[in-house]
Amino acid sequence: MADRTETEKRDLTKDLAAAVRGEVSSAAADRALMTMDASNYRRVPRAVVAPRDAEDVAAALRVCREHGVPVVPRGAGTSIAGQATGVGVVLDFTRHMRRIVSLDPAARTAVVEPGVILDDLRAAAGAHGLTFGPDPSTHSRCTLGGMIGNNSCGSHSVAWGTTADSVRELELLTYGGERVRAGRGTGPTGAPTGLPPRLRDGVKSLVDAELALLRTGYPDLPRRISGYALDALLPEQGTDLARALTGSEGTLGVLTEATVRLVETPAARVLAVLGYPDESAAAEAAHTLLPHKPMTVEGMAADLVGSAAGLPEGGAWLFVEMGGASPAEAAARAEALCRAAAADGTTGHAVVTDPAGQRALWRIREDASGTATRMPDGSEAWPGWEDCAVPPARLGPYLRDFRALLAQHGLRGTPYGHFGDGCIHIRIDFDLLTPPGIRRFRDFSHDLADLVVAHGGSLSGEHGDGQARAELLPKMYGPELVGLFGRFKDLWDPAAGLNPGMLVRPDRLDDNLRFAPLPGRPVPVEFGYPHDNGDFSAAVRRCVGVAKCRNEKTAAGSADVMCPSFRATGEEQHSTRGRARLLHEMLAGEVITDGWRSPEVHDALDLCLSCKGCRSDCPVGVDMATYKAEFLHHHYEGRLRPAAHYSMGRLPQWLHAAAPAAPAVNALARTPLAAVAKRLAGVAPERPLPALATETFTRWWWRRRRAAPPAGGRTVLLWPDTFTNHLSPQVGRAAVRVLEAAGLRPLLPPTAPLPGGALPQPALPRLRRPPLCCGLTYVSTGQLDRARAVMRRTLDVLTPLLAAGRPLVVLEPSCAAALRTDLPELLADDPRAPRLAASVRTFAQTLEDFAPDWRPPRLDRPVAGQTHCHQHAVLGDAADRRLRERAGLTGQLSGGCCGLAGNFGFERGHYDISVACAEDQLLPAVRQSAPGTEILADGFSCRTQLDHLGDRPGRHLAEVLAEALGEADA
Repeated sequence: MADRTETEKRDLTKDLAAAVRGEVSSAAADRALMTMDASNYRRVPRAVVAPRDAEDVAAALRVCREHGVPVVPRGAGTSIAGQATGVGVVLDFTRHMRRIVSLDPAARTAVVEPGVILDDLRAAAGAHGLTFGPDPSTHSRCTLGGMIGNNSCGSHSVAWGTTADSVRELELLTYGGERVRAGRGTGPTGAPTGLPPRLRDGVKSLVDAELALLRTGYPDLPRRISGYALDALLPEQGTDLARALTGSEGTLGVLTEATVRLVETPAARVLAVLGYPDESAAAEAAHTLLPHKPMTVEGMAADLVGSAAGLPEGGAWLFVEMGGASPAEAAARAEALCRAAAADGTTGHAVVTDPAGQRALWRIREDASGTATRMPDGSEAWPGWEDCAVPPARLGPYLRDFRALLAQHGLRGTPYGHFGDGCIHIRIDFDLLTPPGIRRFRDFSHDLADLVVAHGGSLSGEHGDGQARAELLPKMYGPELVGLFGRFKDLWDPAAGLNPGMLVRPDRLDDNLRFAPLPGRPVPVEFGYPHDNGDFSAAVRRCVGVAKCRNEKTAAGSADVMCPSFRATGEEQHSTRGRARLLHEMLAGEVITDGWRSPEVHDALDLCLSCKGCRSDCPVGVDMATYKAEFLHHHYEGRLRPAAHYSMGRLPQWLHAAAPAAPAVNALARTPLAAVAKRLAGVAPERPLPALATETFTRWWWRRRRAAPPAGGRTVLLWPDTFTNHLSPQVGRAAVRVLEAAGLRPLLPPTAPLPGGALPQPALPRLRRPPLCCGLTYVSTGQLDRARAVMRRTLDVLTPLLAAGRPLVVLEPSCAAALRTDLPELLADDPRAPRLAASVRTFAQTLEDFAPDWRPPRLDRPVAGQTHCHQHAVLGDAADRRLRERAGLTGQLSGGCCGLAGNFGFERGHYDISVACAEDQLLPAVRQSAPGTEILADGFSCRTQLDHLGDRPGRHLAEVLAEALGEADA
């Protein structure tokens, strides 16, 4: 049977490849990437097709008909009800069909292909003062085709409605190959126009026969998304076929082009934040704000918002955006709304006019679909009842009943969402791993459906029914109307070839759960995974598919890093989500069958820069750098490694050995032998070899100490990391100069434990043992046994020296991040590890925490450059920003990753991607800076990338401050 299935799959792929000009693949990796969307569900496709145009779509449908294989159209895969997964052929519209065909500012319309990203359309329309009204939180990566398929809404729906309100005309292909141009209105016979005769007559007959049912079977509320919108076909609704097909989840036709309405956007926006005692009070008040004509009325409670700055007192808040022709008008409207709301019992209010402040607060809301997947205690929460909606005036009573139902079933969740439209989002701590938990999920779903219907609501208020809710549609609509849905589906798709199992004759809501094939017990791993109870499967499950890592551009003013390799390649497998999906399938063992030896996972992780950006930027804290290190450890266990792992992965050893011969090594690096050495070491031929310091930082340190012991002051331990010690000793010398000027006493740790934890004395000779190491290079290449060994040695030496509360000052951000996170997570069994991690400080943090009264020299010039990606992700740069401000260094550093990323950019085969990552933010920021701008780059990799690719060198902040203080000691 398996052989027959494989033969059929090969034949299907062969025929598709012959018929379609776009990419066709049935490879395990490509299929694995499409098994899931952002829902609880998983279905394995046979093949993936990326059509180039409508003719490709028609050709793919023809081949699938001949093979009797179903088809699922897919955009960005951010659907949360399972409708973007399928067992047949997935049509991936994100690669090619992404054109904005035309944009007519006068008519306020645009013609788009289904793969157009919403933010791209909004940017094009924004040049004319227009926008596309619906704006789900995934606006930076979701596609128009997916929005039309799900009838997406977003936070501005109180002003501009749903996607159905913005659709004017749709061009589709049915599974049978019929071409449809669906719009509004009828022809001479009273039938919808733009249909082939079979569909035209069938639709008219169906509507004419069921007028009474269509007029009485639908609840009247702004967020009714569930089921087919067949009432749009009523004569009094204008026989709007385009509206009826919007929200059909790819079950009736495959969209190839859409004409959509654009709306005028206000010249200015102001955010009013209203505080309430609790979410019920906020819910009760939301609908009363609608007469003020707000653009948004979004609700969030304290358990989601946390300690965000800029919020008034309260236990829950409404974010109400007001527009105006000018900032003054928008602010005045916001203030008037706040005064009116105060009369109804707010606990306080704030009017946020600063765009950066507004963005920071909106980011909380946009990231909620990810952050809400973890409860305050760290336990998992899942979609499933993500977006049901009730009439806005019923939201308060509904929420109270909803909370009671959660308690009755012993469940927890954090409601938030579109309070002004009566639509609630929530992730609930369902146990979807065990049979009892799944039964409770099913029972709760049935009970909640009854509750929503009792309040006159819709099972879906935004994201569609998919598999999560379609089974329950009879509760909302009754069997007669659901039967009509089936007849409509059969009219359009008699072969049931489009997205089967959704909406009509649906799969059960507890079938196809994506967790079912995962291992039943934790797999043996090296890292501790403290946030996932040591379970690698749970760590991989963190990815819920909201795909923030698929952002192709970083937002203006954003310091985000994630995901540089996706932005460079545009390939799903090189996104954080794509890699997490492949790891999930590796653990499942169905599509990817080689486990830790998997070449598919290896190839996807090969272009992961280990920048750690996802650790902070991913809403659910996926840590792909750690997962990559774990995978590489197991992948190469007992096997020969790539040359780069031996050369760059063990860089601390080689640099220590080469230090005495640094002049000779540097001379050889300038001869033709360098090319041979790079080839043997797995180094990219395009990369110059870095010069070794002829005097290491530690050698300078001991020479200086013997000549002039340091004066008094609070002792801080200065970490002599490999890069500072052997490649950038000037950074270490500058840091000593500044720390001493601030009244501190920096000391270097010895290379072996001293009796009783004594501090090294001035007369102590320089020890010849190998230097201490954070283990970074070993971790990044997956040599975790060696990493653990060097880390334990570091603990042996440092633990007694840090006992008195001394900070460990680390100048290289990547080494600081390794000591802060990798060390305690790899040595989870050593109680000394978290104490050492807690002692780690960056250069700026040390000055702020231990020399708070020191005033740096004034430099009064602008800065450009980049915050190190590891510092952004693990350590934060708030202290650095404050230090720069005190020194008169103005401006912001860019986000992103420099692209060199330790060994990554030096490895053979990575050069082009490394350059592309540098061109994303770092190099443009430096090129665009004015003459006299100080170029800051605290990381050795960032400075090296600038040296190799730019014409303006970067410096560590310590170097800039030391220069202003005067000459450092020789």
